[in-house]
Amino acid sequence: MIYLDHAATTKIRDEVFDAMLPYLKEEYGNPSSVYALGRSAHKALDRAREQVRAALGARAAREIFFTGCGTESDNWAIRGAALENVKKGRHIITTKVEHHAVLDSCKYLEKLGWEVTYLDVDSSGQVSAGDVAGAIRPDTVLISVMFANNEVGTINPIREIGELAREKGILFHVDAVQAVGHVPIDVENMGIDMLSLSGHKFYAPKGVGALYIRNGVTIEKFLQGGAQERRRRAGTENVASIVGMGEAITLAMQEMPEETRRLGKLSAHMLSRLQKEIPGTRLNGHAEDRLPGNVNISLPSVRSEAALFHLDLEGIACSSGSACTSGSVEASHVLLAMGLSEREARSALRFTMGRETTREELDRTVDVLKKIAEQKEK
Repeated sequence: MIYLDHAATTKIRDEVFDAMLPYLKEEYGNPSSVYALGRSAHKALDRAREQVRAALGARAAREIFFTGCGTESDNWAIRGAALENVKKGRHIITTKVEHHAVLDSCKYLEKLGWEVTYLDVDSSGQVSAGDVAGAIRPDTVLISVMFANNEVGTINPIREIGELAREKGILFHVDAVQAVGHVPIDVENMGIDMLSLSGHKFYAPKGVGALYIRNGVTIEKFLQGGAQERRRRAGTENVASIVGMGEAITLAMQEMPEETRRLGKLSAHMLSRLQKEIPGTRLNGHAEDRLPGNVNISLPSVRSEAALFHLDLEGIACSSGSACTSGSVEASHVLLAMGLSEREARSALRFTMGRETTREELDRTVDVLKKIAEQKEK
């Protein structure tokens, strides 16, 4: 199989699995227990918390809170910040191209009386700091903008927005699920108050994530019932997976400079072939400010569902710019917000590369796409 859907999930690295294994068998203690086995598990959590802290450029490990996934982290940040600051105001700013974990959290709050401004993006999927500034009101309590888009890979001007939010005294949350482990992030220099991440996007297991909450920022508890995570998220921690995430994020940071260059070259090669050999191929997303391993394209006269079917028959795994909901296929809200027509949005394909992706695999994929396009033309 040629796997080109790393933005959806990644497989666990061998080093990560090896780091996790002891905590699934011998070191199985509850980190809240006071005896030796429990203390060992607690030390493992401390070590992983420090690894995540270092990767994000946070000041202290106590600013890292472990969660079950990126979606949980987004929900906690947005709902928790809104509910905690209700006396200050009921206005939130976000964008139309956020992940549904953010958008649905905002819609939930709207039902409870909050007002949400959903900002437009440009044709590349990027929001401007100027538009964020123009949307700020006296009662704005939260700005939530994703670091990099999960569909088209466009990177937003996070530092500029962070500086603006800090100047106005507004909390700034960043969904960095697609960015962590792939591009440099410094929460201090970027003015980020809360940041969401998910382990399975950088070769850690599924079912584990984290939320960075700047020291001094208060948001409502996510779960009641215990003293875990500094009494802010109750429940026994998933020690083995957290250990794996810590190992994975450390490896990702060490390899990032070289891997970024490699993936950038692979992406450029694939896009160049596609645009030369399949006339009318359109790149979706920013040409430069984008994740290095993301190639999102619209092919003329090709429906993404049909293309995915044929690619799968050829042993190639990727995704489309469409979201399947309850058995019906809807055009991507991200692509429509970028100004693509319904037809263009329904012809989108997303190829996201990883550590094991090769030039030969991409060439094979382009060859298959050429055949699919030629069949449609006939």
